[in-house]
Amino acid sequence: MSLFSGFKDLLGQINKIDGSIYMKGKDFADVYAKNIALEEEIAARTKELEQANQTILTLNSVWEMMNSSQPLSSMLAKIVSILYEDMNYHFASILKIEVDENNNLYFSEKAASANMSMNKVINVAQANMETYKLPYVVNSIVVKAITERKIYSTPDIKGMIRMFFPNLTEEQLNDLVKNMNSKSCTIVPLHKEQENFGCVIVSSEREGVTDTETNFLSLFANQIELAITVAGLFEEVKKQAITDPLTGIFNRRYFEDNIVKEAERSLRLKQPFSLVSLDLDYLKKINDTYGHQFGDLAIKTIANVLKREARSIDIPARIGGEEFNLLLPGVDSRGASIAAERIRKSIENQILDTIGGITASIGVATFLEHSDRIDELMELADQAMYKAKLNGRNQVQIAQPQNDVNWQQIAVDTFMDILAKRRIPVDENVAQTITRKLQKIQTQDTNANDILYSIVDMISQTYNQMYKTGTTKSKLLLAVMVAKQLDLPKEEIDKLKLAILLYDIGNIMIPEEIFNKKEPLTDDEKNIIQQHPVIAAREILKPISNIQDIIPIIESHHESWDGQGYPGNKSGIEIPITSQIVLLVDAFYAMTQDRPYRQAYTIDEIVEIIKKEAGKRWNKKLVDDFIHVVKNESIQ
Repeated sequence: MSLFSGFKDLLGQINKIDGSIYMKGKDFADVYAKNIALEEEIAARTKELEQANQTILTLNSVWEMMNSSQPLSSMLAKIVSILYEDMNYHFASILKIEVDENNNLYFSEKAASANMSMNKVINVAQANMETYKLPYVVNSIVVKAITERKIYSTPDIKGMIRMFFPNLTEEQLNDLVKNMNSKSCTIVPLHKEQENFGCVIVSSEREGVTDTETNFLSLFANQIELAITVAGLFEEVKKQAITDPLTGIFNRRYFEDNIVKEAERSLRLKQPFSLVSLDLDYLKKINDTYGHQFGDLAIKTIANVLKREARSIDIPARIGGEEFNLLLPGVDSRGASIAAERIRKSIENQILDTIGGITASIGVATFLEHSDRIDELMELADQAMYKAKLNGRNQVQIAQPQNDVNWQQIAVDTFMDILAKRRIPVDENVAQTITRKLQKIQTQDTNANDILYSIVDMISQTYNQMYKTGTTKSKLLLAVMVAKQLDLPKEEIDKLKLAILLYDIGNIMIPEEIFNKKEPLTDDEKNIIQQHPVIAAREILKPISNIQDIIPIIESHHESWDGQGYPGNKSGIEIPITSQIVLLVDAFYAMTQDRPYRQAYTIDEIVEIIKKEAGKRWNKKLVDDFIHVVKNESIQ
């Protein structure tokens, strides 16, 4: 009994030990399993953190691009590069919705990452992606994603390729897809200011898209949309700076910058380029008969013809009013005359509402053939255009090398004579500076006009400290615009240009204290002021032989239409129209500037003052044309 009892107790103790060992083994197994699960969770969370960190870096890269004012094309190219290189997508592309000439929608590829498989698709399809129109398939998953503004993913790689390249055969599609590592395509819609812009398409080795990836792509799309908007704004501002607002073609500033660059290239390569100068015929008659809105229509029609006829490397520009220039890089005079005649015919064939037909007079000049100086080339093209007008309009005239000296050279010779013979009292340092400037023109400097303007500014500032640099250029440009509005011939406009440069030179003989006097002038002082046209014309300029036809303009530039001017009390048509233009332009700019006895007037105030003097101080018709120019052109 005691032996059995002892054995039973021993067996119980053994079972107890076995149970304890079993429970501890089970605990160890549970701990091990929990450790495995924890390690897997840590790895997953680490991967998520890495993805989140990469997302932040990626979004930050896009943000930095937006702040760099890069062109939209560069920005989109870097965005797809980020997706491809940093986010491990096999391929990334940005598509934009476009509209063709028949109002049909299609996609254009704005940027794409490097990818051998996609390059093979493009090669097999024989598609030039710069010009290829990717089909806009209404019921496709791509269009669905854009219109529903929702991210979609599809494993149908072959279907995506077939949609965009429908000419590929089934055999070609199978061969292309067989060697691809991509297992899915994801379409991310893009919008710009609430309008459908297009989409981002990415492909990856994953068969679907996770919630985390969807969230990332949504954030990324938002950044891209903001980048597109910002870049678009920069492009618009840049476009406005170089574009004529009425016509949408380039403006004078852009043209002048580019003709200088083209001349440098031409001289370096010994390759000609041509300049086409074009002027709409009878614009004033159109405005007077039908109204300025139809004049604007005619001007815009000319611009549209130039845009349509120009090559991609040509530069069509509106210079001002009804004047246009077309820069033709690499084109000689023969090619330019053919292009100009094609433009002339195209304009002649335009039939406009109410107006009917319009025409244009065109001049052509070629760099290295007619001149190797920009200012002279522009002058020659302008002269050829005026010749076309004088010969009956609606024709093309080719420039002829000048046998006669142009107005700039006359101006240079005149100033050289004045300085050399000390016809005016100027400081020696000023005289030397002016002489150096004149010598620069003589050595083929391309900025002859600007140098002449600066010379007149310098001379004016020697007797009038309030004379602003740049005023002479503004005066001349305004005077020429008014003269063209009056349809003055080219010869008269050239005389006017010289008169603007020289008309006030007699002021240098007037004592400085009279110019700067704040109190009313005495009769004697007024008499001295009134003598400056005579001084300029008879004492300073009359001995210079090549400006004798300019002297009558300068002598009469203070005569009033009603006979109350000076020095000869001329009236009406006794006064050269160019003298009246000089007087009006001079008065206009005098009123825009401060004087010791008054503040400068506003443009509107000046216009009202000029209107009140119409028929008295100035010819009424001249006033009407002058005000039209001031209100419709950019006057500095």
